[in-house]
Amino acid sequence: MFIPTSTLTTLAVAFLSLASAAPTTPAPASPLEVEAREIAARARGQFTWYNTGLGACGKWNNDGELVVALNRHVFDPQTPNGNPNNNPLCGRMIRASYKGKTVDVRVVDRCPGCAAGDLDLSPTAFQRLASLGTGRITGDWWWI
Repeated sequence: MFIPTSTLTTLAVAFLSLASAAPTTPAPASPLEVEAREIAARARGQFTWYNTGLGACGKWNNDGELVVALNRHVFDPQTPNGNPNNNPLCGRMIRASYKGKTVDVRVVDRCPGCAAGDLDLSPTAFQRLASLGTGRITGDWWWI
């Protein structure tokens, strides 16, 4: 059976254009990356408070500032080359809400003991939501 060269060329070009137009499948994300992405938009978690100082973002803060230590599940996947000082989440703002009260806080630290979705607030930030004696509350937070 004879097939003209021009027909073979046309078929080859059509095949190659279809093959190159096929969508590529991205590499699957690790479970930690998926969890961080899902939590990062809006989360519900436990809020606690801690005495501030030198934070993972490399800056000194005091207890009178409206700052937060972000849980490691969201913070760590964004840390480039293991250096938290260069984490792009440092300095980002979060709005935390509890029983109709809200407080806006700046990310300055990492909370290694926090579960996914949790925040560790400065004493002043926590007091905008509840008394320090309460110790632990459950609230919502999101990026602003």
